[in-house]
Amino acid sequence: MKVSLFDYHLPQELIAQEPLPERDQSRLLVVKRGEESLSHHRFYELPDLVPSDTLLVVNDTRVIPARLLGERPTGAKVEVFLVAPEGREGSVLLTEEGGGLWRCLVKPGKRLRPGDRVLFAGGRWWAQIWGVLPSGQRLVSFHGPGGLEGLMEEVGQVPLPPYIRRAPRPEDRERYQTVFAARKGAVAAPTAGLHFTSRVLDALKAKGVEIVSVTLHVGPGTFKPVKVDEVEAHKMEEEYYEIPPQVASKIEEARKEGRPLLAVGTTVTRALESAADEEGRLVRLQGWTDLFIYPGYRFKVVDMLLTNFHLPRSTLLMLVCAFAGRELVLRAYREAVERRYRFYSYGDAMLLM
Repeated sequence: MKVSLFDYHLPQELIAQEPLPERDQSRLLVVKRGEESLSHHRFYELPDLVPSDTLLVVNDTRVIPARLLGERPTGAKVEVFLVAPEGREGSVLLTEEGGGLWRCLVKPGKRLRPGDRVLFAGGRWWAQIWGVLPSGQRLVSFHGPGGLEGLMEEVGQVPLPPYIRRAPRPEDRERYQTVFAARKGAVAAPTAGLHFTSRVLDALKAKGVEIVSVTLHVGPGTFKPVKVDEVEAHKMEEEYYEIPPQVASKIEEARKEGRPLLAVGTTVTRALESAADEEGRLVRLQGWTDLFIYPGYRFKVVDMLLTNFHLPRSTLLMLVCAFAGRELVLRAYREAVERRYRFYSYGDAMLLM
């Protein structure tokens, strides 16, 4: 399958550089698969658009200020970007002391070798390079008052996506979080969740929609371009997920009762589909996933998908096309471009019914 099948034209001015003042005022393009119909709404209308017996699943990951700007002892500027704690034995949630080794992207990479140090905030904190992974990432330890947590609070920047062409501002620390963000560990926001407000959540609950949370810590691989010509040759980077047993039970119950499950975002979709066996039972409730969903994939758990608009040729767009059909999705994207929807992380949303 050619990656070029997932290309589309997007004028640069439609890439949202700023969030809207009100989260739930974003536009919402509703795509109905069976009817192949498109309709245009505002996000605050979501409670009117979904069935009252829907089980809505959100991602409660919280973005950490993962971009750390420091310098070498020589004064040369260095950027250290946190990816995830090293080790596969448990959750990647931050410990209070932020101890242990972290996998990091560093710039300039070639000049930072094992044994080198990076200084932050005039030397109040420092990082030690311990090793180089095959991916080019470095293994790094962090030292100073409060460990890594203290360092992030002092000098950490919100890791805004590369297509937002401005420096992060203090208000991004909360605006680039969902209102249900709780568990620290992501280096990019699960952007479909950015549109929710307490008003929308309350209206959904009043209608009878049940809301539950899972966790998938979004890694920098979400922005990794597909560099191969054939879809099947691309390899996804691993991301850590957790599904609480009580949430898995609610999902099993909804499936038995025939209630629809609405996944808020590609991250929730990948977590649930990674956990499922061939019959759709959730059996792997935590771990690392490199599941790559593209057309031809058979969904086992997710019935409806709420998502933002994604980059051309991206794995996220391929997932959406797998869910609703490539031609219908690309037709929806063309209409979104014509109607001047706002694209990507701080942009508008799409509901695939």
